[in-house]
Amino acid sequence: MENVSMISTNLVLLGLVEMEKLKYLYVVISLGTYLITVILCSTIVFVIWTETSLHEPMHIFICNLLLNGMFGSTIFFPKLLTDLGSGSKIISFAGCLVQSFCMHTFAAVELFTFTIMAQDRYIAVGQPLRYATLMTNGKALKYIGVIWLIAIIAVFVPVVMTSQLSLCGININNVFCDNMSLIRLACGDTSVNNIFGAVEAFFINISALLMVIYCYIQTFRICLKISKEAHQKAVRTLVTHLVAFSNYMVATLFLLLRYRLNSNALSINGHILFSVTGFVTPSIVNPLIYGIRTEALKIKIAQKLRKISDPHDLAKSKS
Repeated sequence: MENVSMISTNLVLLGLVEMEKLKYLYVVISLGTYLITVILCSTIVFVIWTETSLHEPMHIFICNLLLNGMFGSTIFFPKLLTDLGSGSKIISFAGCLVQSFCMHTFAAVELFTFTIMAQDRYIAVGQPLRYATLMTNGKALKYIGVIWLIAIIAVFVPVVMTSQLSLCGININNVFCDNMSLIRLACGDTSVNNIFGAVEAFFINISALLMVIYCYIQTFRICLKISKEAHQKAVRTLVTHLVAFSNYMVATLFLLLRYRLNSNALSINGHILFSVTGFVTPSIVNPLIYGIRTEALKIKIAQKLRKISDPHDLAKSKS
């Protein structure tokens, strides 16, 4: 095949071609999902921001998780809605690289945030008397800054490497761009990209997974030795984090399966299902999990909603 000019190439998102048949249904579903995600996440972030009693590391990390969820959803849904509405099925090579960078950054921040949250709970349960010193709000914000910096650097390098490849195809079996899809369109030897990407992904994912498993095992062991009341409270918080983290890992598994399955054996609908489910699920499930299972957060959200729905109550609180 002849090389395709990277400067002038418009890549075709075959997933959009497949969705054309029922595009109005997909527009309604996508718009509804996006609005629900943004409303849920922004509501919880607003409550955490405005309630001083929630200004503690755990809620700051939850806030970062939800802000990242809104970031991920905004990368994906507005463009999808625009494409479905206009009938466009193409994306420029540069646009594809940018979207790929943002998608992978979202996933990396999600993983790193879950990792630091596991460590936070380990410190909170294992060293409750020193927790206020070991994990302050200032340190939590610094950790979040480091999370974003590492995620951006980790994703930037392989995306830049991909940008140097020559393409021998223009068809992407998805509704959005990701780095592996671009590598599969490349001409010639891509072993360096594949090896670097595999080693980096393995190191980051396995390191984070081992850290999370270690922290939660140690935390559960400590929970068995403390008082019944403290034990129940700690376990409830841990289960909440585990449910959210497990949801993320299942979503990641969907994405990994898509990459590992033979592209010819998997239909376009299969590619759409695996990729969209893997990408969208954490963004919409996380606010539901933390909004319902985090007791202090749930109480404050209920109070805010009551004030908004009852103008008389709001007037009394101001007076």
